[in-house]
Parts: sequence; C-alpha cells; structure tokens
Amino acid sequence: MVKTSLPLTGFFFLLLISSSFAADTGRLFLTVVNHCPFTVWPAIQPNAGHPVLEKGGFALPTNTHRSFSPPTTHWSGRIWGRTGCSHYNGKFSCVTGDCGNRLECNGLGGATPASLAQFDLHHGGHRDLSSYGVSLVDGFNVPMTVTPHEGRGVCPVVGCREDLLRTCPAHLQLRSGHGGHVVACKSGCEAFRTDELCCRNHYNSPQTCRASSHSLFFKHACPSTMTFAHDSPSLMHDCSSPRELKVIFCH
Repeated sequence: MVKTSLPLTGFFFLLLISSSFAADTGRLFLTVVNHCPFTVWPAIQPNAGHPVLEKGGFALPTNTHRSFSPPTTHWSGRIWGRTGCSHYNGKFSCVTGDCGNRLECNGLGGATPASLAQFDLHHGGHRDLSSYGVSLVDGFNVPMTVTPHEGRGVCPVVGCREDLLRTCPAHLQLRSGHGGHVVACKSGCEAFRTDELCCRNHYNSPQTCRASSHSLFFKHACPSTMTFAHDSPSLMHDCSSPRELKVIFCH
C-alpha cells in the first residue's frame, strides 16, 4: 500500500480554512428580505454606543435580500423600511421613514410613522440571547416580520403581515401630497400629541400608560407587535444562539 502525505503547508492551509468555516457557521446573520412589489430602502440605527451596520441604509429591490453580520459582542438597535424614495435635483428623500434625506442613514433615526424591528443581540452571558420584536408604537408604513432560524428556546415569528394602509382609520392616515393615497398609518400619539396618548410626563409609567382605541386598532390586526410605549415586555422574545434573524418586508 502506498501512503500519501499532505505537505505541511497544505495541512495548515486546510486547517485554516476549516477553522474559518467553523467560526463563520457560528456567527449570527441579520438578513433583510423584500417581498413587497416595490423597492424598500431598509434603514438601520444602532442604540447609543453601538456601531452602525451597513452604513445605516441601502436600497432593496423587490424579491431580493441582503445578509450581514452584526458584531459578535453585544449590539442593539432597530431596522425599518423606507418607502417612496427618490433622487430629485441631487437630493435623496423618502415619503416614509426618511432619515435626513440620506440613502445611508449613518446612525440617524427615521421619520414616523414607520414599522420597526427592534433587536438586542448577544446578551445574557453564556446563554447568548438575541432578543427581537416588532413595534408599531410609532405607527405603520409597511408589513414587517422577524423570523429566527435555528435558535433555542421560544423563538416565534413575530410582526405584522397585514397591509394596514388599506384599513387605517381616516384620522390616522398619512397621505402623500394633498389628498393623495395613504402612505402610512399614524399612531394616536402622532395624530393627537397628548401626554396620555404619548405616555409622557404623568403617563410615563406602566401603571399610567395604557392602551387606547388607536393602539388597539394596531393590536387587533397584529397582536404580536408592541403598540404603545409600555406594552407588555413579553413581546420582546429571547432566543438563544439563533443562526439568523430575518427581517421580511411583506412576508
């Protein structure tokens, strides 16, 4: 029998490749998917002290996706979709979710109303928890869900699949231009700006901040979403070591 041996350099090369592959398969990926029949411009804003991902925003044509890795240490932030974006006279702007007339938000927040996916990744020590949820506290502009893959524990699909632009009450509608079509559905806070609806001042506590008829419109349509500032904390789900978290527009 003839034995063949791998050259030492070849052995170390294979070892390096296999180690890199093993490390990569352990990484968490965020994937943004657009199933809407129109382009969506996802935006990403980190919470204070965390790095900006993917320069904070990009275009995502219909039936395409984009995957990227957050830091392997603790990261928290939010993702939302901008709609109706265009370049005009050298200026970029979006009808909903705009972040200061920029394609790449670079840490800026977005204009409301907007559907939001919220994340708190790599916390909980050895349990390596990634928490996620979908919020309609700031209103709605596009259907959105978060779908985890290969996590341990209770890792449900959450969000809002309904197109609430079709059913948004007249007093919450945001229309394009003067009397144009409905482009977003405002929260009660944005529509009326009262302390009670915005859970401000005296109403800024779990005891005094309550659901309203406006937030119940969103809750009845999409029960797994947060719909007012002190909604149930259980709507943020702790999933242990997921392989991927997918944000899907128009799921």
